[in-house]
Amino acid sequence: MTELSAFSKKQLQVLTWWHDRSPDKDCDAVICDGAVRSGKTTCMALSFAMWASVRFNDASFAVCGKTIAAVRRNILTPLFPLLRSAGFTVREQRAQNLFTLTFAGHSNRFYLFGGKDAASAALIQGMTLHGVLLDEAALMPRTFVEQAVARCSAPGAKFWFNCNPEHPQHWFYTEWIQKAAEKNALYLHFSMTDNPALSPQVRARYERLYSGVFYERFVRGRWVAAEGLVYPDAAAGAYTKAPPNETAADCWYLSCDYGTVNPFSLGLWGRFDGVWYRVDEFYHDAKRAGTQYTDEEYYAALRSLAGDRPIRGVVVDPSAASFLTCIRRHGDYTAIPAKNDVIAGIRAVQETLRSKRLFISPVCKDTLREFSLYAWDLSAGADRVKKAFDHAMDDLRYFVATVLTRRSDGFFALAMARD
Repeated sequence: MTELSAFSKKQLQVLTWWHDRSPDKDCDAVICDGAVRSGKTTCMALSFAMWASVRFNDASFAVCGKTIAAVRRNILTPLFPLLRSAGFTVREQRAQNLFTLTFAGHSNRFYLFGGKDAASAALIQGMTLHGVLLDEAALMPRTFVEQAVARCSAPGAKFWFNCNPEHPQHWFYTEWIQKAAEKNALYLHFSMTDNPALSPQVRARYERLYSGVFYERFVRGRWVAAEGLVYPDAAAGAYTKAPPNETAADCWYLSCDYGTVNPFSLGLWGRFDGVWYRVDEFYHDAKRAGTQYTDEEYYAALRSLAGDRPIRGVVVDPSAASFLTCIRRHGDYTAIPAKNDVIAGIRAVQETLRSKRLFISPVCKDTLREFSLYAWDLSAGADRVKKAFDHAMDDLRYFVATVLTRRSDGFFALAMARD
């Protein structure tokens, strides 16, 4: 949404639910969930700012996201130009994580908060707020959300929530969405068709980008449980492809999932004309082989797999402190602790595969074997994978999450698509 026009019916409902002529004006909260890119976030933020500016003067509000950086990226960047074009005066004080809106003689303060973990709840304690906007509410800890809501004790205060779906046992789904009527909240479910700014071509691209549980959640907007194989298309061979002539590669990495009793998996990655291939791998299962390797023996295997290629970095299981130290002590390669958010990493791998930015060479037998075995844990009651047949899967995830999602890297950036 880049201009104040062409709103869908559902977006107009979000924009006006608090107005005196709205049938929903007496609700205490609004909850918007559904597909990514469905037009709910910026629309809700605009409505929140207008409501605060019309209803209050010299009042305090909170705008919350997973992190303050996410608040600025997802909310403030698109919101401020819209407000200025509508006649608002926006004054941002970045060092204080605060901005002030002035409109029609009313001026109000909006504080920014990141709710990344349970300790974040302490950041918002003690405040008295007239309203709170919680972006990506399902990604925040319950303690933070409940503390933010508890701070809204001023007369006329309201709560504003938006999120993309997670698993159906998620606390936000069970406590807020399923109990919306009980909590006197207006609940609106969005699909991509509720965003008139989204072209059919872009919708089709998102349909192609996701698969499995993430397709159900981010495209269809459903709160569904993860089940079955994690990478069913990869298990069927959709991303098995031999790399081009090796001399055409312009960048090389290694990635490693460390194990002594458990298997050790090491992958060699090359970039060919913007597309990454798992060119080769080393996989050692101590139980199957009957022999445990030391860190030095694993390092020798790493050097053998690397050969004389100019390896830019070795992405290593962040818990493998001794092996990280071993690599650094030898001084031949840059050792990089991997990003290890499992669900975000799996989602990034799926997006990379679906976008044809990554393939697996047929010689990588253990990766191809694990694709056919790596499965969601249906007994967990949350998004978890079974801790079995996951060693090549982990080293694959480490590479994608750590190298291919780095915005500062010029290779290619995978951004988690959201509203």
